Amino acid sequence: MMRSLRSWAVAALALFCWGFAPQAQATSRFEDTPRIAIISAFQPEIKLLMEALQQAHSFSKNGVDFTTGTLEGKPVVLFLSGISMTNAAMNTQLALDHFNITHIVFSGIAGGVNPALRIGDVAVVERWGQYLEVSMARELEPGVYRKIADKNHLDMPGFGMLSPRRVKVRSAGHPEPEAKFWFDVDPQMLGAARTLGAVQLASCDDRGACLRHPPQVVIGGNGVSGSAFVDNAEFRKYVYENFHASVLDMESAACAMVAYSNGVPFIAFRSLSDLAGGGEGENEMQTFLNLAATNSARVLLAFLKAWH
Repeated sequence: MMRSLRSWAVAALALFCWGFAPQAQATSRFEDTPRIAIISAFQPEIKLLMEALQQAHSFSKNGVDFTTGTLEGKPVVLFLSGISMTNAAMNTQLALDHFNITHIVFSGIAGGVNPALRIGDVAVVERWGQYLEVSMARELEPGVYRKIADKNHLDMPGFGMLSPRRVKVRSAGHPEPEAKFWFDVDPQMLGAARTLGAVQLASCDDRGACLRHPPQVVIGGNGVSGSAFVDNAEFRKYVYENFHASVLDMESAACAMVAYSNGVPFIAFRSLSDLAGGGEGENEMQTFLNLAATNSARVLLAFLKAWH
């Protein structure tokens, strides 16, 4: 009987360990070198950075390719988050789980919201919010809406039926869910960005698409992110007036939230490829995508070079 019990106990222990083995394997790191995570959403945004990368070495997890190496003498890991909020959050966390990430930096394009900014400019904002985290109000009659009672709503008017609200997030410092809208970028990284001298930004791309003005780097203000491509002049106006946003995109606030939850410093460099519906004609993104991606990458490289 005792032998039978011992055999059962050994078998149970083996089964228990086997059940947890995949989880242990899933959270193991590829390496332990401290690195800066450099993230872009899709290929055109990361092209210049990959060309500048030295000592490249590749890893892959869940279909995501990670490339380690050095940029401007700094150890980095480059990867694509994929477009939109869920992809950005999921793959930022994937990198944190499998690499020793000390800082997170995003480089990419954005839609311009602040009327003072122009296509090709690079915005480095102070904080990011998820402006499309909303409740949808009941329509009482055409054009008249009644918000649901929700203490997480922001103190601002809605856009039609859409009423922005805070998200709930946990972190080591706040194990209980806290309602937040704004996620600040790292003050030291932002301070380093403020010290950058003149960065040579592109006014024309290799296809001959040229700007009517010299682009500039603009530091400060707000940025917002959500899972929608915006090409609407009235909504653009609403976002600027209520969120005081300089730019909007589809990833940065998700990365900022994951960085906050993990206690990792974050900053984003976003260059305007279009005006989110504020331009004179058709949306400008396809015309100035490559130029904007180049300018964002150039500012990021200048930041890495200057950052000690």
